Amino acid sequence: MSTAFIFLLNVGWSGGSPHYVRSSHLSFEKSYEWQSKETQCHRMLKHLQDGPHVTVHMPPNIAGHWLSTSCEVRPGPEFLTRSYRFYHNHTFQALQFYYRDNHCTEPRYSLLIQGSVHLRQTSWMIRGGTEADYKLSRVQLVCHSTEVAEDLSRHFRQSCFMPKPLVLGVSYDVWSEESSHDCTGALNFTMVELQLLRVEQRHSRGDPDGHAEELFLGDVHTEHTQRKLHKPVRYQAPLHSVKNYDRRCLACQIISRADLYHPPVLPAQDDLPVRLFGNWVSTRCEVRPGVLFLTRHFIFHDDGSTWEGHYYHYSDPVCRHPTFSISATGHYSQGVPSKTVKGGTEVTFTVTHMKVTPMNLVTTSLLNAFSGNECGAESSWRLGIQQDVTSTSGCAALGIRLPHTEYELFRMGRDLDGRRLLYNGQRPTNGSSPDKPHKRATSYQPPLVQCSSSQQGAQSTNKEGEQHFRLGNGCVTNSLEILLSVLPVVISFSFVLKDGDWARL
Repeated sequence: MSTAFIFLLNVGWSGGSPHYVRSSHLSFEKSYEWQSKETQCHRMLKHLQDGPHVTVHMPPNIAGHWLSTSCEVRPGPEFLTRSYRFYHNHTFQALQFYYRDNHCTEPRYSLLIQGSVHLRQTSWMIRGGTEADYKLSRVQLVCHSTEVAEDLSRHFRQSCFMPKPLVLGVSYDVWSEESSHDCTGALNFTMVELQLLRVEQRHSRGDPDGHAEELFLGDVHTEHTQRKLHKPVRYQAPLHSVKNYDRRCLACQIISRADLYHPPVLPAQDDLPVRLFGNWVSTRCEVRPGVLFLTRHFIFHDDGSTWEGHYYHYSDPVCRHPTFSISATGHYSQGVPSKTVKGGTEVTFTVTHMKVTPMNLVTTSLLNAFSGNECGAESSWRLGIQQDVTSTSGCAALGIRLPHTEYELFRMGRDLDGRRLLYNGQRPTNGSSPDKPHKRATSYQPPLVQCSSSQQGAQSTNKEGEQHFRLGNGCVTNSLEILLSVLPVVISFSFVLKDGDWARL
């Protein structure tokens, strides 16, 4: 049986739908065994592996009313809130409210989208997700400021020949089944997010009746020109069910009462200063393009200029089956306010040292398949044994070259318990690196939560098995794709995969 076939089994592709397959791998605890005692950060990451507090039903039941829990940021940037209703007869009504500011206090315009959505099969490309088809029947627009109405009127005259100028507070069809004109292009509008869905039920520990439901919809492409052609490869921030959202969520209450003509106006607040110090860890198992799931642990040292990034990759959507880990260290610049993204702070990161730990037999075999000293010593990789790849200028097998510089975007927030949250920039959808200033992100990844305000539990990386040096990416690039494309695959079934969709570990 070929290495590539073992890899396919390990990530769960066997026939028409994904499933879990046992494989030889190390436990999360094994990667942390260097610590003399469990730290708070360790406990919070281990908590994500416990699993039973998260239930996923396949196929998902999406019927109901789902809400944003805060002001969301999409690439562009665009600031918005969402209020979606799905009905048992497969129809839906989706409200999207767009704003001028990053706290969603100044509405620009609202969209009411109507149509139908039909669930299809379990996703081949994103384990744990469900693919769906959707059909739009109508898209309506209401402007909430004279400036926006005048601006959109100019765009519409140029792109879709809408003759009448828009009037404040009046609804207009920008697309409908009966109409011949389509003005959605001027809004960079698309609903491809409905092509990928996942519903999670998160149970409260110690309270069997306490739970929250979250609806994850597909991501929006980071390039506007690619939005309508995009097939989702990860998720947006989840929407919460009206039935059981946290009643402390003031934004949820405001958004739930909004309609097309009365957009939600969230409470004004100040931007929190970005202070990069202490330890930060993932709040959930995160999804990356190409059969990739991970958790992250960032450590910013007290000197205000050096950092560590530990990335734990898995083959499953609940982060129980480790594949490999990366530990990176380097330095970063002092942040400056972003002129592009309100509330954002621009920081430049450089990676100078990196260590890799293969956490299952498949990854170990793949690393050993590379000839030459381009990722540690040739044929030297052993399961669970960390290797420093700094001397080989990174790891060609993982598409990583050192030293490496990335142009990052950060912002800070707080959750309902008052804990500090750290957001860093969304990775480009095409899997590239933000290694030039113009590639800097304009939206964010899922937040990290502060687990310690000091360096406790961060005794450097000399023994710790970690993951992807790219700050929160995890998209392993071309070298592994080439390897997997040339290895013989002995498979008793046939399937078709797009280039680069899965061969990134």
